[in-house]
Amino acid sequence: MATKISASKFSKTQLCNKHDTYAAADDDASSQDNQRRKLLSIAPIYTLPFLLGGENTASAAVPASTAQQTNVALSPAASALCADSEEEARISIFERVAPSVVYIDTFKQKQDVFSTDIMEIPIGSGSGFIWDNEGHIVTNFHVIQQAKSAQIAILTPNNGIKSSSSAAIEPAYTSVRPGALGSNGSTTFKDFTRTVYKARVVGVDPTKDIAVLKVDNEDNSPIKQLRPIQLGTSTGLRVGQGSLAIGNPFGLDHTLTTGVISGIGREVKSPSGRPISNVIQTDAAINPGNSGGPLLDSKGRVIGMATAIYSPSGASAGIGFAVPVDTVKYIVTQLIENGQIVRPLLGVNILDSKQSRQTLGITKGVLILEVKPGTPAAAAGLKGIRRTESGIIEIGDIIIAVDGTSIEKEGDLFKAIEDYKPGDTVKVTVNRPQIEVTESGEPEIKLKEISFSVKLIASDDSTFIQK
Repeated sequence: MATKISASKFSKTQLCNKHDTYAAADDDASSQDNQRRKLLSIAPIYTLPFLLGGENTASAAVPASTAQQTNVALSPAASALCADSEEEARISIFERVAPSVVYIDTFKQKQDVFSTDIMEIPIGSGSGFIWDNEGHIVTNFHVIQQAKSAQIAILTPNNGIKSSSSAAIEPAYTSVRPGALGSNGSTTFKDFTRTVYKARVVGVDPTKDIAVLKVDNEDNSPIKQLRPIQLGTSTGLRVGQGSLAIGNPFGLDHTLTTGVISGIGREVKSPSGRPISNVIQTDAAINPGNSGGPLLDSKGRVIGMATAIYSPSGASAGIGFAVPVDTVKYIVTQLIENGQIVRPLLGVNILDSKQSRQTLGITKGVLILEVKPGTPAAAAGLKGIRRTESGIIEIGDIIIAVDGTSIEKEGDLFKAIEDYKPGDTVKVTVNRPQIEVTESGEPEIKLKEISFSVKLIASDDSTFIQK
């Protein structure tokens, strides 16, 4: 049976957030068969409000001893009310966050065929978001990787009046399609002006696919009326949570897509070849041009930065990935303060694990190609590949563990030392190929396990992989 409960005391938000269907236990003492099939009760501690057929009738909370299942469901009118509430929430989030999302055009330089003039040639576009009131813009490293310069379009609340910033430019080219927000003829954000600025690079981190740009006035003073985005946290995210992405796919600026968090703890490869860990997977549509845009939670807070898609066609297939915002926070803070990220390294060149498997048959571990001269790794005794006086090539050490963490491939090695700092000492365990003579007098290669204490060195994020 359906219970009718008054909704007059509850707001629309309470009504839509608290409705559900509850099964009460069948406690009919008149039937032993029913007693044997008695259900465990999930009894609410308070009465759940809903509307049914427009009637307002009060009823007590459903007791656990109710003799039949009680369905608490919204009427069509109430369902429409809740749908409107969800729609209004999305609209509110978009209108609040969109001015914090920027459009990035990138250019390379090319000499004119008929003169010595240097021209700027457009090579791509992407998304980003405003980090602070100082004009820092966060995006993906791969968005600007090949670029010599970049221009950034920002929505500023000037009530339709063109920005008076001394840094604003009239772009000779933009990849944005007609009808851009803040442009002439746009009815959305009609009180905002779309202003374009030249950007400079503050710092990049290819290993996490993060870059920080900056826009200033000509006197280096901050541009007024910027809207920094609200940051959330990627800690405690759960599969099934709602997610929203705002970006500029295919030149369509400030596009909103929605979905859910489809997975957490994923791993994708960065432009440097190293793995990015704890990546968020979402089915909110992410397409070329979304890169660098924010992934939001249901309250409009940033939980990640769109970085990659998995798609045979190159367009959205419902599998998108975002760098977790907690990682972004740490990297961006370091780039703003220091201009670079300093990471610990062993001081060795390594061979890509796929290549070592195919050519040398190494099924576990990472082969050392070269030990950097003068490094603690060289002093500790690690060995790379070398050619003997007789012309025979000797295989170098194969790293199989770091401080007890097993190493199967180069990604495992990067992750194993990522939590350390330059100057820390780690225990590196290797398999060292050695030639031994069998009882029959035949030479045989055997692997001997050896451990070394190696002091980690500092690096500016160079990637030591021979491909």
